[in-house]
Formats: sequence, C-alpha cells, structure tokens
Amino acid sequence: MLTLGWFSTGNGAGSRGLLTYAMNAIQRGELNARIGYVFCNREPGEHEGSDQFHALVRSYGIPLVTFSTRRFLRERKARISQVRSEHDQEILKLIQPHKVELGVLAGYMLILSPELCKAFPSINLHPAAPNGPIGTWQSVIWQIIEQRASETGARIHIVTEELDLGPVITYTLFPIQGGAYAPLWRALEGKPVADLQQNPGEELALFQAIRAEGVQREQPLMLETLLSFANGALKATKSGVVDALGKPLTAPLNLNAEIERRINASRPASH
Repeated sequence: MLTLGWFSTGNGAGSRGLLTYAMNAIQRGELNARIGYVFCNREPGEHEGSDQFHALVRSYGIPLVTFSTRRFLRERKARISQVRSEHDQEILKLIQPHKVELGVLAGYMLILSPELCKAFPSINLHPAAPNGPIGTWQSVIWQIIEQRASETGARIHIVTEELDLGPVITYTLFPIQGGAYAPLWRALEGKPVADLQQNPGEELALFQAIRAEGVQREQPLMLETLLSFANGALKATKSGVVDALGKPLTAPLNLNAEIERRINASRPASH
C-alpha cells in the first residue's frame, strides 16, 4: 500500500475537492493507498478556507499537522525567501514521525526548500500543459489568453526548488480554439489583455471557460497519476521516476484517454 503525505494551504474548494476525490477512490478500494498525514501551513482561525479544509481532514480521521507560515514570518520579521530553509526544517520536525513514500502537493502555495525536496519525493499538480506557463492558475490562464494558445491542460511533475519546473510525469490536454470557444475569442478582438484583466477581470467568459475545463480534469489527472504509483507502473526514486521495469521515464505520459473516460463516466446519463 502506498503511503502519502498530503500538503495543502487549504485555500478553497479546489483544495478540498482534490482531497475528497482521492479519499473517495481510497474508500471504494480503487486506490491502494493511505494518507499518512495532511500538512497545512495555516493554523486554525487564520483563514475561513483553511478552517473548512481542516474540518474535512478531521472528518476522514487523517492526522492533521499544521504550522503557521504567517506567524513564523511575523516572528522572524522576514520574507519566506529569506528563511525558507529554516521554515521547512520546522515542518520536517513536525512530520518526521509520519513515514511516507510520496508527498502530494495539492493546493500548497509555497515553494519547497532543497531540504524538504530531498526528504522524500513529491509530486505537484500544475494547471498548464508541459512547457506551458508557470505561476498561479490565474496567471497561467491570462498568459494562455495573451498567447492565443490553441490548447492548454494540466500536468503532474516532480517537485523541485524551482517553481513548477520539475520533470513532468503525466499530463492532459484540451483544445481552446474553435467550437464553443470561437465566439469567446472573437469578443476579445482589439482588446489588450491588460485591460481585460482590469475589467471584467476573472469574470471574462473566456477566462471562466478555460478554468472550468481545466478544473474538471485536475482531479482525475491526480488520481490517475496516484494509481500509477500505487500499482507499481511508476516509482519515484532519488534519481527520478522509473517505470515498472526500473527504467527511467524518458517522456511524460499523456493521460487524455483516461481523463476523458472519467469525465464521461461522471456525467449524468441521458434518457
């Protein structure tokens, strides 16, 4: 059985959804794994979203480990970039009693220090295609719109100290041109993206459409990737990800077929 360490800042519905999706698969026996602990870098009372996330974790009976990044930085009167190593060493002390094989960053809003990266292999979900934009999901979508990209997607990569730049393991893609997207793009003609970011901002119809398509693929992508680790098709080692034969993974796996199958299975049956 694969033992996971789950990391999240617990901002909102996305973080809760990823944990719920994974736990549902574990509880129905599809995913042969257990979550050894959930780590959240917010303590109770800091944020409504993380408080809801904490409640969800407790409802599953998973050990919850919390550590306030905000309090840590306030006490040291420093920015995270100045004390990242010290910050993560404190986290390592807290999670050290819980032995895990794989860390999962699912809505964790901090870059890991080299110390935490080396403690055990971890994977991260990033809402962009391989070689796509880095940064927050909001920033990624605006960059995609500015590039007038023909497709986007989501990827799972090995976590390194370089933001969103670790080796990609799995990914999924979807088109954002033509079809229902065509009128959404036409509505932007002659309008600088900088202006659209100000008004209407994230309420822009194209922004909303891209986000919705991405969100419905993120949970299945994470699950399919975890299934690959749990069943031995993939294994994370100190030198990188290898396949069932122990050979290095030379190219990321396109999971479009698996993702679309899960999406179609979740749609209400038509009568």
